[in-house]
Parts: sequence; C-alpha cells; structure tokens
Amino acid sequence: MTAPQALPLRVAVAGASGRMGRMLIEAIAGADDLVLAGALDVAGSPAIGQDALASLGRTSRVAITADLAAGLADAQVLIDFTRPDGTLAHLAACRALGVKAVIGTTGFSDAQKAEIAGHARHIAIVMAPNMSVGVNVVFKLLDMAARALHEGYDIEIIEAHHRHKVDAPSGTALQMGEVVAAALGRELKDCAVYAREGVTGERDPSTIGFATVRGGDIVGDHTVLFAGTGERIEITHRSSSRVTYAQGSLRAARFVATQPRGLFGMNDVLGIA
Repeated sequence: MTAPQALPLRVAVAGASGRMGRMLIEAIAGADDLVLAGALDVAGSPAIGQDALASLGRTSRVAITADLAAGLADAQVLIDFTRPDGTLAHLAACRALGVKAVIGTTGFSDAQKAEIAGHARHIAIVMAPNMSVGVNVVFKLLDMAARALHEGYDIEIIEAHHRHKVDAPSGTALQMGEVVAAALGRELKDCAVYAREGVTGERDPSTIGFATVRGGDIVGDHTVLFAGTGERIEITHRSSSRVTYAQGSLRAARFVATQPRGLFGMNDVLGIA
C-alpha cells in the first residue's frame, strides 16, 4: 500500500511586491513541497489586488493584500524581509493566528529583538541577518580564524550593498562582527568603530572596524580582513543573486514548521554546531 503523499507546506510572503518578495514567491512556486498561501504588502502599494505571480506572467490564485488576517489565514509559515516596524506587526498577527515565522529583516534595536524573543515563547521563529547557506558557513570560518589570529592582527569588516538599502552597517556585517568579537572574548558594542574622519590617531588594536559602501545594484559583498605584519587574510562572501537568500529562507521555513515554539538561527536550520 502506497503511503499518502505529504501535503505541501503553506507559506505566506511579506513585502510581496519588493525585490526579495518576488524572488521568494518565485522560489516557492518552483518548490514541490511548498505552496504560496498568502502575499502581503503595505496599504497603498500598486500591487494590492494583483495576483502574486502576475510579474512572472503566471497565476497563483493568491492576491496581494494589506489585510494581515486575510493574508495569513491559510498560512503555516510567514517569510518576512521587510522593515523592523512592519515585521513586528506581522509577528503579532502570526502569534495571534498560530503562524510560524522566518525573519530576514535587519536593523532591529535591542528592544525590538527582545520583543521578538517574547513572541518566540509562543510560536517558532527563525531569525537571521542573512539566510544564505554560504554566509552562515562563513560565520563558522570567522569564528575559527578569530580564535587563531587573536594577537597581532587588526580586524576590519567591509560591506557593500545596492543604493536602496536603508540600514548600515548591514545586518550580516554586524553579525560577522558579533561572531569575531565573541571568539575574542569581547562585546562588539565595546570595540566596534563605525566611522573614521580627520586625525583619528593610531589604530587601537583591540577594535573591530567597519566600512560601508552603497551603490548601484550590488546584491551584497562582505569581507573580513585580518591584517597582520607581513600578511593579510581575507574571508569574503559575494552574492550575485538573491536566489541564495530565497533558497536559504525556504530551508528555514521547512525547519521552523517542525518546531512548536522558540527562537532559532540558521545554525539550527543547517545543523552547524
């Protein structure tokens, strides 16, 4: 007797008309084990009322809506790459409706992160500043490098993104800094340098520097430089397409669907110790 086929996971997408939202919707439409169950956008968006796959010349029978209750009514998981205030509103609705969440939004304050942790006591949430599988492997490499290069090396983090990105440094760059600082036994808030101008004096070797580039359509480049005497070690990740973020988000959605509640990261999704 053939076992019954598992039903596809029902996924909603926030920011459905944005660059990342469209990429997520396309990825869901191409997955055998997922189905698009809702598409959310801000009120007043010209996309409201349109079919979520209209931009691809296809039909999904899911209309983009600003009504959270309607957009989440049939969903098991929401994937959200929007803005902090919007994400928090979406999470409150998810909590009320029992919908799990994958959060790729960046730029949260400490108070907002605490609010997310509060929601995670009731629903399962995966939150990561970068959903790329490759980037999360880089985080592990940085931990290893920082532990080995803890003396005699100056550490600088350089990131570049498209002209439309609204927060700086990027969430990924900050997470890289957190990983390096933790490996060195430090708190990033105590050793980060985000700007240099004028006569700054000699570099403090205990600091971690950040440099930000914004321009054009750069998807996302990140380099962590360990500069010593006579050598430099650079660990770099470059994204050429948002597809990698979308595919990582789908892996996170599949993972979070199996969890009753709690706050998770991509390490949990990927099984990286």
